[in-house]
Amino acid sequence: MSQLYNSIEPNIIDDEMVQKAVEEQCPEDIEKLVKREGIDFKDVTELQLSFRNILQIDNLWQFENLTKLQLDNNIIEKIEALESLVHLVWLDLSFNNIEVIEGLDTLVKLQDLSLYNNRISKIEHMDTLHELQIFSIGKNNLTTLEDVIYLRRFKNLRTLNLGGNPFCDDEQYMLFVVAHLPDLVYLDFKLVSDTTREVAVLTYQDHTKPLEQEEAQALAQLEENQAKQKELEYHKTLDEIHHASSYDIAESKQAEYKEDILQLSEALMTLEMLISDQLEELLEEFKRNIAVIASSFTENVKGMMTQCRDLENIYHEKLLEISITTLEKSVKNELDKDLPDDVRMLLGDKTTIVNAVNASHGSRLLKIDKRESDILSNTYRWQASVTEKARQKHSFLYCNVPVNQTHGQNQRFQLGDYIFYTWKGITQNKQNSRLFSTALQQRLHML
Repeated sequence: MSQLYNSIEPNIIDDEMVQKAVEEQCPEDIEKLVKREGIDFKDVTELQLSFRNILQIDNLWQFENLTKLQLDNNIIEKIEALESLVHLVWLDLSFNNIEVIEGLDTLVKLQDLSLYNNRISKIEHMDTLHELQIFSIGKNNLTTLEDVIYLRRFKNLRTLNLGGNPFCDDEQYMLFVVAHLPDLVYLDFKLVSDTTREVAVLTYQDHTKPLEQEEAQALAQLEENQAKQKELEYHKTLDEIHHASSYDIAESKQAEYKEDILQLSEALMTLEMLISDQLEELLEEFKRNIAVIASSFTENVKGMMTQCRDLENIYHEKLLEISITTLEKSVKNELDKDLPDDVRMLLGDKTTIVNAVNASHGSRLLKIDKRESDILSNTYRWQASVTEKARQKHSFLYCNVPVNQTHGQNQRFQLGDYIFYTWKGITQNKQNSRLFSTALQQRLHML
């Protein structure tokens, strides 16, 4: 952080700060309306709290539908008070003073997490983040290369940034990471080449094979436990039917019809979901690629802006030194040439010149902050726009079926919904059964 930020009093997130942040990120044409009538924080899905000298995270429980949260470039020391943000997909805690990864247990939907430029020494306490796709933890204090093995549990992880940590100096760093995380597409903002992947696999196959066997055994055990649980539930259901009233027993005797319907449903849903899954995979791959591009760009922007602030601080110190030296020479009439009147006014006394130089310094830092904020905001808007356009082109298969023939209604349902809403009424009379059978045959012919 720059000297300017170090001189500001540390902050805690309070109502005034979040209200101001929400107002600032509103479009100009509705900002006045928001200030006048207020806004329900439950309706806010994105919140930017960067560069506010925040020391402690607090008071975010009201944003229960938040999907994106920016807390970068503060002085936060601990990850906390995020339990209620269960819909969070994107979280930026880069450029802070965090030492331990914690407080993320409830963020089960999180896909993009940035802990870049902190003080973290171990990768841990992230077991529930099953949806994680992008993870940036570069420029921290990671020293043990074996800690990377922890990330094998994240089956969707495709983009990882570890650059700038002490263990990156190990000559086997890249091969070790690629070997133990075989599904990685990007490492430290670079595409993992097929050649690197092949060399990594050969180099560390003696280490990865036992891990793969252990993971396979654990997965098999989990599936076995789930199957046993399902069987127990099935027997429990049968037991309930056995001890049910006479009406329920009569209903259960029609199970042979339900079984036929379930078999047809399974065949149709398999065909329909095959296409839907393929479209979904293409969309997700596109979103991941866009997210990688945006993440790489924003990381670079933040790094460059940090350099700009450092250069501005150096320039400020030099300018202040030159100004005070010139003032002293002016007082002693030791200047080589006469100065303009406006310059002599500034050189009236030390307080005046220091205030002028500091004011200029603060103004330039604010311009740097504003430029960075504008670039990042435009990047996030571009990413959201491109992703939304792709999502709109993604559609599911629908079919027109006669849900209630007797009432002359013809509604549009997704096939699975249609089957669910009609199978219960099939056994009521033979006419409904024939109508349903005909509709299914037509649908099969269409597919």
